[in-house]
Amino acid sequence: MEILKPIKRSPIRIYFGKKYYRIKRYMEWIFSKERFSLRKEETLLSHSVFSHKTILLRELKDVDMWLQHNKVKNLKIAIKKLNKVVIRPGETFSYWRLLGNTTRRKGYVEGMVLHYGQVTTGIGGGLCQLSNLIYWMTLHSPLTVTERNRHSYDVFPDSNRKQPFGSGATCAYNYLDLQIKNNTQNSYQLVLYLTDKHLVGEWRSDSPSINHYKVYEKDHLITFEYWGGYVRHNRIYRKIFNRSNMQIDDELIAENHAIMMYEPLLEKPFQK
Repeated sequence: MEILKPIKRSPIRIYFGKKYYRIKRYMEWIFSKERFSLRKEETLLSHSVFSHKTILLRELKDVDMWLQHNKVKNLKIAIKKLNKVVIRPGETFSYWRLLGNTTRRKGYVEGMVLHYGQVTTGIGGGLCQLSNLIYWMTLHSPLTVTERNRHSYDVFPDSNRKQPFGSGATCAYNYLDLQIKNNTQNSYQLVLYLTDKHLVGEWRSDSPSINHYKVYEKDHLITFEYWGGYVRHNRIYRKIFNRSNMQIDDELIAENHAIMMYEPLLEKPFQK
């Protein structure tokens, strides 16, 4: 069991650390032998693999709704960069290589950012909803996640949660990336759009799916740590079924550990 505790870093350490890891990522992009997916196809590929949607405006404790509305503005800009991108066999999808930096010049506005477990604001904030969606959809496809960064802090209590805890992918330009490789013989296309209420995504392919998937959690646990706080743990698994609905595999996808920023134990309501 991994033991976590809050980390206190000086602003100078954070500033230069971010610079270092950004430069390191740029070097990886320049000198990597990976073939990155960069092209789009306006015509949709023939077969739907998996689709999912998440609500745009959520009322979160101690978070102003204007940050939620600004998030939607940022999502509109970001999905224009990613919508209809095709990952051909052998190519790798890089979230940040396709998006680029989220700057005011590109139209991005202040949105919610989670920084060491605290809610703050930043240009382009809120795009984790997009990386979360893409990651969740990818777990229901034959594509291979080669880089995913987990959330180190559990900031908000569960509220109508429909997905397992820890089934998202945090992002920060450009060193916390989401990368997905196509190790199959088929091409895959990412489709994204907004409705009035939802962010909607879909993976499509040029061939019908052979398998389907069920993602679930095991070993969910909350521990009280020696430093006085709580840490939440679980493991994410994926069952794979063939066309005959026969299970052919059950694989460990990810292990999560996150410092809880709220009290996990609720008092029982008073009864007369």
